[in-house]
Amino acid sequence: MLRHSLAIALALLTALTAHAAEPIRIGLNYPSTGNYKSEGLELSRGALLAVDEINGRGGLLGRQLQLVSLNSAARPEKAQANIERFAIQGAAMVFGGANSEEALAAGQRARELGLLYFPTLGYANEITGRDGHRHLFRESNSAWMSARVLGEYLSWHMPNRRYHYVSLDDAWGRSMEQALREATKSRDRARHGYSKIAERGARRGDYLAALQKAAASNADVLVIVLLGEDLVQTMRLAHTLELGKRMQIIVPNLTQSIVEQAGPLVMEHVIGTEAWTWRVPKLVGSTEGQAFADRFIAQHQAYPGSTAASAYGIVRQWADAAQRTGSINAEAVIAALENHRYQLLKDEQYWRDFDHQNVQSIYAVRVRNRSEIMQDRFKQDYFTIIHRMDGEAAAPSLDDWQQERGDQLELQ
Repeated sequence: MLRHSLAIALALLTALTAHAAEPIRIGLNYPSTGNYKSEGLELSRGALLAVDEINGRGGLLGRQLQLVSLNSAARPEKAQANIERFAIQGAAMVFGGANSEEALAAGQRARELGLLYFPTLGYANEITGRDGHRHLFRESNSAWMSARVLGEYLSWHMPNRRYHYVSLDDAWGRSMEQALREATKSRDRARHGYSKIAERGARRGDYLAALQKAAASNADVLVIVLLGEDLVQTMRLAHTLELGKRMQIIVPNLTQSIVEQAGPLVMEHVIGTEAWTWRVPKLVGSTEGQAFADRFIAQHQAYPGSTAASAYGIVRQWADAAQRTGSINAEAVIAALENHRYQLLKDEQYWRDFDHQNVQSIYAVRVRNRSEIMQDRFKQDYFTIIHRMDGEAAAPSLDDWQQERGDQLELQ
């Protein structure tokens, strides 16, 4: 009898030990193919760096972290299917994505399955506005936040200009154009014209026709509200047409990978926004931010961009919340994140409780001269910071959010 009891106790101990040793899985929904594959590579690199760092310090709650990655190809239906696969694999949370349509679809499925979801590269206002929910936290800035910092800079340095918009016809494109029109007082569509690019299936002729319309408009400022390969192709055509010599080109959401793909000569002097560049840690005196940049550079012989920084920050913040609350349970982590203030890769940031938007400083940047860029050791020092806005000033207010939400004034 004693031997039998000891055997049972030993079996239970072995099972508990095995369970404790099981890694905590987190899911990365990212594009490894398609128009956004360069952004996907950045997401993967930033996430892996955070996971390796956490595991090197002993893991999370006594267990190692394991990053499980699935290709979303930046397609909403594929991203949703991946969420289901992550849930089956026991992922504690999911993050990633490369556009707003993907973020909205994947976020909704994560909510239905009780998973936390952190979108990346999803800038549409709806993500934390009209369609925001309790299981979604956005680390990246919204379209409105980009529009406010650009609007302030442009009103100070280029007042009373004529605008022309070339925008992607999706949730982000529409919200970005609307927000920037509001911020720059270019609401009059008769004076400040526009062209729409189809969300899918656009061809070279479509980009060319939109740019030729812009060229004929006598605009002073050309706003190109595109991302990924759509933006790369459009910028190359704009360079061929020499539009940058006639008007200031604005790309509201710039990334390092876009400049890299299009080429620094094509992107020279373009103005946009970034939430982070590799120079920000030194600018604000962030020790952890500089350590992240140094580790990334040592590992990849390249500078980290804001995309990598966002993925890194999400993993670190989720793990920190789980550590503080002693649980990876979604409800416990939500409570630990809401209104939590922290400093990681820059100055202070925090997750707002009422919309789960990350509030942080936003920068207007200009792409440097190609000759300057080519003197850099990696030929990747692309951006000059030309303006900064505090997160509180950039983010929509509670009143703004409530106006957008209508009757649904609490996250469900």
